[in-house]
Amino acid sequence: MSLKRRDFLMFMGAAVATRTVQGCTPTPSTQFPGAAVKLPAVGFQPLQAPLPLATSGKPIAEQIAQLATYEIQDNLVLPEGYEYQVLASWGDRVGTDRFGYNNDYLALIETGPNEGVLSVNFEYISAVPWLQSYEKVMGTALPISAIEGKLKNSKDGIDAFSLAATDPLKQKIQTVCKAALADQGLGMISVKRNANGQWERTYSPTLDRRVSGIAGLEDGKYLNCTGPARSVFRKTKGQGYLDTLGDKIIGTFGNCAGGVTPWGTVLSAEENIQNQVPEPVYADGTSFAPKFKSVSIDSEEVIGQGNVFGLAGNKYGWVVEIDPTNPKDPGTKHTWLGRYRHEAVGVRVETGKPLAFYSGCDRRGGHIYKFVSQGKVADPKNKANSKLLESGMLYAAKFDADGTGSWIALRADTTINPDRPSDHIGGMINLPDRPNGGFKKFDQDAQVAAYKQTYKTLGDLYQGNAQEKQGAILIDAHFAASAIGATCTARPEDTEIAPDGSLYIAFTSGSPSKSDGSPDKRIFKGPKGETPYEYGFITHLTEAKNEPGALTFIWKMLALGGDMAEGGSGFSNPDNLLIDSKSNIWVVCDMASDRINQSIASRSKGSDLRGLFGNNNMWCIPTQGPEAGRAHLFAMGPMESELTGPFLSQDDRSLFLAVQHPGEGNGTRENMKSETRPFMLVDDTGKQFPQTRSVPIGSNFPGLKANDPVKPSIVVVTRKDGRTIYGT
Repeated sequence: MSLKRRDFLMFMGAAVATRTVQGCTPTPSTQFPGAAVKLPAVGFQPLQAPLPLATSGKPIAEQIAQLATYEIQDNLVLPEGYEYQVLASWGDRVGTDRFGYNNDYLALIETGPNEGVLSVNFEYISAVPWLQSYEKVMGTALPISAIEGKLKNSKDGIDAFSLAATDPLKQKIQTVCKAALADQGLGMISVKRNANGQWERTYSPTLDRRVSGIAGLEDGKYLNCTGPARSVFRKTKGQGYLDTLGDKIIGTFGNCAGGVTPWGTVLSAEENIQNQVPEPVYADGTSFAPKFKSVSIDSEEVIGQGNVFGLAGNKYGWVVEIDPTNPKDPGTKHTWLGRYRHEAVGVRVETGKPLAFYSGCDRRGGHIYKFVSQGKVADPKNKANSKLLESGMLYAAKFDADGTGSWIALRADTTINPDRPSDHIGGMINLPDRPNGGFKKFDQDAQVAAYKQTYKTLGDLYQGNAQEKQGAILIDAHFAASAIGATCTARPEDTEIAPDGSLYIAFTSGSPSKSDGSPDKRIFKGPKGETPYEYGFITHLTEAKNEPGALTFIWKMLALGGDMAEGGSGFSNPDNLLIDSKSNIWVVCDMASDRINQSIASRSKGSDLRGLFGNNNMWCIPTQGPEAGRAHLFAMGPMESELTGPFLSQDDRSLFLAVQHPGEGNGTRENMKSETRPFMLVDDTGKQFPQTRSVPIGSNFPGLKANDPVKPSIVVVTRKDGRTIYGT
């Protein structure tokens, strides 16, 4: 299944410029072509990666000699002739609030020539750098030491919700969790391009604003919602926890990928909400109590932030639609799009046809979904199209090994037909647990066979009147989809619509999880048929008769990530995708922070090679001309960061880019500390050669001075000569 250049050209034939939606999609590259290299015609001189690449513009032999030693930089590294400016960083003023943490998806809604509103997602809190730098950045200290002392004596965390309101510990936890939730959600900042061609903030008193994780908690500015789950939120009695707010929703958090609609609204996807509120629900769609997600702090996150405020878990894990140019719009969660760990939103909008919204659940074993509206589009640019999201049907994808597939409706009369655990790489599947509520692990085929005999349709697993039952199914979408036989996939990170209406789906990692699940081993295989395959996949899906409302499709899988010597593309775990007006595909990658630059002193079959690829990075892949299908390294991020949310201005001269979680593992780099690590690389003939790599410990981005506090930031990349990003 390795992707040759000829296959790439056929595969990408339809992938020309479109910016209706930006998400987290990777893209294909090419096989290692040996020593025949030339300077790429991509408008820039590619950077030298920490391992040999056929697209560096240098012969492989010359690269091998230079790569004997390699120094990783704690900076955003760009090709010669490019520069970046920091536009906003964590803690900067936004209206009456502040710029949040771990900026992710970006969308520039241009309101006139050289001006607009930049919408920014703020995804989560990286515990180490956030706690370490909070006082330096904000000027006030958090009472973290008192909480950490209590946590040391409580292996299961602290159920702060159950503490008395007057308890000093509860008050301290409220302070920390309020600060953490305030640093998540959405932000809008007004910007313009000055006479020198640089973008700057204009600090509009009306447009600059935040919709954070605590919106509505104290100011009454609750988020709205639509669709069947609304009837569950309005319950006054139920099996589980009710927050007494009805269909009012406090805040949004876990905001990762997203998209832009043709009518000018932004879609923000709530992803890993399970870290802050209970994810499981009961058969009637009501939440597990706050005590089931207690407050704790680990090496990665501040966990259970919703506990102390009594947030109902079933109100998070949705897609939020918001109009950045309307300061009175608090945001709306459209529940027909389903509740799960959302990544990206691919929007297919055609006059005279229903809307089709595609999204993926970013977990190991997550599914691909499609919402089809009941009504049809009259004018793609009419803001009234948002009403089409209030009625329709949600489907989950079933991929068959022969390259065909079907969409299965998440409704009460759909037959229970889960896959066998033995067909999954990890040998297990999670299904709705009845009568207890939540979900249960099944690791024996016989258990699943018995489950199918006990429950015949989704209606047997969920409770309420017709509307409430549909709402409960949508609230529990991931586990409901597993129960009806939707294919468990490999961390779907994006769904991207091509101009011809076909769909590209990115899968970041094919490894299993002991708790969440794993991919179907019949579908998700590496270049040599191996499973698990960590480094990522991409799928091309075409609907029957190319209709958005079709219930069947055909698909083709291509494995992309990994070392070129092993049949990969030269990068690992591709994530966000951007397509410019020349049809070049720009890809950013998302390797786990704890694997970046980790030493690989020897090579063995099946070993984890992610440490080879250096810092997370960005690539350009032309789809036309002599360089079509060849990946060229454009940027490398600061230490332990991820480059996210790439978005181009309409004239393609400004690339907006988010630098997320720099210093995530080690926090602030102290006194320019670094260390050397051994690596074993492979050339184009398969011959191994050693490398000594210098690796900074922690980060000082964006200040870059010794001991500067580390801060997630958004930057604008431009060419010094003022031309487009791709050089014309």
